[in-house]
Amino acid sequence: MNEKLDFDAMAQRLLHSGRRRRVAVAAPEDAHTEEVIDRCMREGFADFVLFARREKAETAEKIAAACPGHAVTADTPEETARMAVKAVREGQADVLMKGTLNTDVLLRAVLDKENGLLIPGRTLSHITATQIPQYGKLLLFADAAVIPHPDTEQFDAILKYALDAFRRLNGHGCTPRVALIHCTEKTNAKFAHTLSYAELRRRAAEGRYGRMLIDGPMDVKTACDSESARIKGLTSEVTGNADILIFPNIEAANTFYKTITLFAGATTAGMLCGAVAPVVIASRADSAEAKMCSMLMACSLA
Repeated sequence: MNEKLDFDAMAQRLLHSGRRRRVAVAAPEDAHTEEVIDRCMREGFADFVLFARREKAETAEKIAAACPGHAVTADTPEETARMAVKAVREGQADVLMKGTLNTDVLLRAVLDKENGLLIPGRTLSHITATQIPQYGKLLLFADAAVIPHPDTEQFDAILKYALDAFRRLNGHGCTPRVALIHCTEKTNAKFAHTLSYAELRRRAAEGRYGRMLIDGPMDVKTACDSESARIKGLTSEVTGNADILIFPNIEAANTFYKTITLFAGATTAGMLCGAVAPVVIASRADSAEAKMCSMLMACSLA
């Protein structure tokens, strides 16, 4: 079984690395973002440059006064996003973080063809890491925030991002177990994603994704609960022990995300992949703890 990793261990690893990441924050104008910045500073793994709306300059300057960084003001939310993106693009920051901006405002700046952060030819996607009390290890899943209905090549990109994050967080000697999520175990042309899953399994068998285990389609319970898999008569090295869940669409993944945080007491962290640097786009409704964990993951992968 892969060595257990949790957010506390992630924080300790960052602290012991001796390298402080630089984070550009667009619109750091809410209490949760302020708390994250304060905690990162106290724990010693990040410095910040803050891009705030002019009417919120006093708040940003108060935050900046407590950290080795500075605050820059702009006239509009769109300008704060563009300036924060520019700081990352020009190497002044290793991570981009969203504060009180609407996600679409930041994404427009990230995806700008001339001045954005998307690597040419790459697919922008989102991965989430979660610590669920009832599950014995960190679980990654995708895509809960960006791609509505992935096609085969988008699934391929999502899988590669999730595998890369898993290996970099856990060590390249670990073998990730990937479950391809659906409501049943059957491949059916009526559900196009199950045909994409079959292609992912074929590519995995060819060795395109390196050392890993992949199975599906299967439901979440089968992927994460060995007793459920046993009752169904399903046995593989993935069932009951998944490290990564690939969901069929954004509705399924986002519903899973919201459900585990509300009803299962899960702690989550999320970030965008495919850009030149990690992008933290936690929901404005997410807790300070979720935003802090997102920062931990992004700084770990920066």
